[in-house]
Amino acid sequence: MLTSNGSVFMPSVLTLIGIPGLESVQCWIAIPFCVMYLIAVIGNTLILVIIKHENSLHRPMYIFLAMLGATDIALSTCILPKMLGIFWFHLTEISFEACLLQMWLLHSFQAIESGVLLAMALDRFVAICNPLRHATIFSQQLLIHIGVGVTLRAVILVALSIVLIKCRLKLYRTTVISHSYCEHMAIVKLATEDTRINKIFGLFVAFTILGVDIIFITLSYVRIFITVFQLPQKEARFKAFNTCITHICVFLQFYLLAFFSFFTHRFGSHIPPYVHILLSNLYLLVPPFLNPIIYGVKTKQIRDHILKMILSKRHLDH
Repeated sequence: MLTSNGSVFMPSVLTLIGIPGLESVQCWIAIPFCVMYLIAVIGNTLILVIIKHENSLHRPMYIFLAMLGATDIALSTCILPKMLGIFWFHLTEISFEACLLQMWLLHSFQAIESGVLLAMALDRFVAICNPLRHATIFSQQLLIHIGVGVTLRAVILVALSIVLIKCRLKLYRTTVISHSYCEHMAIVKLATEDTRINKIFGLFVAFTILGVDIIFITLSYVRIFITVFQLPQKEARFKAFNTCITHICVFLQFYLLAFFSFFTHRFGSHIPPYVHILLSNLYLLVPPFLNPIIYGVKTKQIRDHILKMILSKRHLDH
């Protein structure tokens, strides 16, 4: 409903324009995005199936890897189908409630992924720095508590930011979102009212989740490297370091893209919008796409089971 000054009161429908400035080539950009999504879904599903059916992989490290895979599938699925609808079929409209739901799912899964990466770092920390107590500390009960805690932290904090949008922001200067999916700052920037509380709370949530997680992950790996370099045997050092490299690759590609996307949205006014939107899209698609490849190549147990599946299939074919 339009008000006298041209702003919209509680819009029922919003419009996502995709990648501003690249509308004419969006149909081509969608092709690599679609390929990345398919590889992410197939790769992560394969890892989930291997971990579920192989009893030797029912250990904390692989259970966390399964959590990461499930989160990656959910994270990419909550944005990509709608994005492809915009790029290929010009289905740009989305209801306000559906937009808030997408925002809630998106940021919740991002936060869960961050929490799982922290859990994986702590698991490696205990396994390398205190191996004799690893099985005692990382009991099945603790794994359940970690899974529930990580999920509740994400769901509650992101839900509060949605409540703030619903309760505080009633007037919107436009219903057009210059983005390819609904996210917190993209919606908040549409409002004509004072959005300082929303922005401050958004920063608080980002620091409480991403900021705290990255501090503890960094401290864990610093302590791990100190312990690894103190190991007397060269072979033991190499084996421990090789185990950590996989996690560090996943951790770096997730957080570097996350922080770049986060800060350009808030402080990168000189960066062209299409650069920011492209990077935001890649931030949500690259980790789910790369994680199963990194773990499939670097983790011997996963690699061995994939090869065993391929060889058994060939044997059946012959």
